Amino acid sequence: MDKQNLLKKRDLSVEIKEADATITIDSSQTYQEIDGFGYTLTGGSALHLNNMTDSSRADLLQELFGTGEDEIGVSYLRLSIGASDLDEAPFSYNDLPEGETDEQLEQFSLANDTLNLIPVLKEILEITPEIKILGSPWSPPVWMKDNGDTRGGSLKEEYYPAYAKYFVKYIEAMAAEGITINAITIQNEPLHPGNNPSLLMKAEAQKEFIKNHLGPIFEENNIKTKIILYDHNADRPDYPISILDDPEAAKYIDGSAFHLYGGEIEALSKVHEAHPDKNLYFTEQWVGAPGDFAQEMDWHTENLIIGATRNWSRNVLEWNLAADENQKPHTDRGGCDRCLGALTISGDSVTREPAYYIIAQASKFVRPGSIRISSNEIEELPNVAFKTPEGKIVLIVQNKAEKEKILELKIGNESKTVKLPAEAVVTLKL
Repeated sequence: MDKQNLLKKRDLSVEIKEADATITIDSSQTYQEIDGFGYTLTGGSALHLNNMTDSSRADLLQELFGTGEDEIGVSYLRLSIGASDLDEAPFSYNDLPEGETDEQLEQFSLANDTLNLIPVLKEILEITPEIKILGSPWSPPVWMKDNGDTRGGSLKEEYYPAYAKYFVKYIEAMAAEGITINAITIQNEPLHPGNNPSLLMKAEAQKEFIKNHLGPIFEENNIKTKIILYDHNADRPDYPISILDDPEAAKYIDGSAFHLYGGEIEALSKVHEAHPDKNLYFTEQWVGAPGDFAQEMDWHTENLIIGATRNWSRNVLEWNLAADENQKPHTDRGGCDRCLGALTISGDSVTREPAYYIIAQASKFVRPGSIRISSNEIEELPNVAFKTPEGKIVLIVQNKAEKEKILELKIGNESKTVKLPAEAVVTLKL
């Protein structure tokens, strides 16, 4: 896979009767609706964007979030609630001197987010006011935890009510800034307490927190933000299933979120089969620096863009939107020092990295409101098909073979033949 035709428009149709394979697309067989494709706007990403000159930042944000000819139409963002490990240092919205508590959250403040994140988000919302935003916490305030540290530990049960209120405060404070939080997950990577910040939150604790605290307080305060479970690897589908098996918890829950640093993407379908009334989301996957373009494009396309959506995910999010040339900033004691952004930003200089193109091939063409439709699976030609809100058919197909393939496409009574270059990823508008 080379970089000669990145996001270039080409006519791949050919007049050849003998095809190597046939993909039959059936728009009458429908699956999940698509919410969007995008990245996590980490604190570090916002820092680098905000440090650009106004005109350069405006041009870059328009390229990322606009839907014009040379724009990629990013349609979904994930934020950290408080700091992630790609901030300069850990923080929450209720940090207190050691020994103090604030169960009424009278000292709650978005002050850290007002420096970079909120200003950048407001510029993005000027371009795409309908973008969906998901919030995920890496850690509660330290005073709520049993180890008194931003890293690891568990949420003390006596602070479940205060932490539920913390989510309400966050959603309401962001709304006051004109930012609608469409959904939240309860905890980023709840089974990985070695990051900084992080929290260990086992399934039973997450169920108890939602069932008896977060769900009821959302209801009391008329909070419409969706509650999403888990937000960790596909090797533990039992985690969300065990919570959804409890109807008193499940009534508050929209669905489950996954990463793919462990397990197989097909695990999402296991959760769908167990609870077909609940939604699925794919919320994070990193590209490690320096990033092998061909390898990353190949793996992420097959497993995420195609794999996650074929397994019922409503979105696909890569990890950090931006970092500098040294993959900074990040926290100490576990912050990721090899997370390559979709963009490398140095001053006003921008390099587009693999994750930019991985997402762009879908975000530009599969707009929110598109519906996944049926297409047959072929071993060397992973693919997924969608019907857009305008009624157009989009097929994302990957040629894993080392030689060119002639592909016949059948849609209803119509047939078309296209030529797929060797080891290429192609988005076809049909």
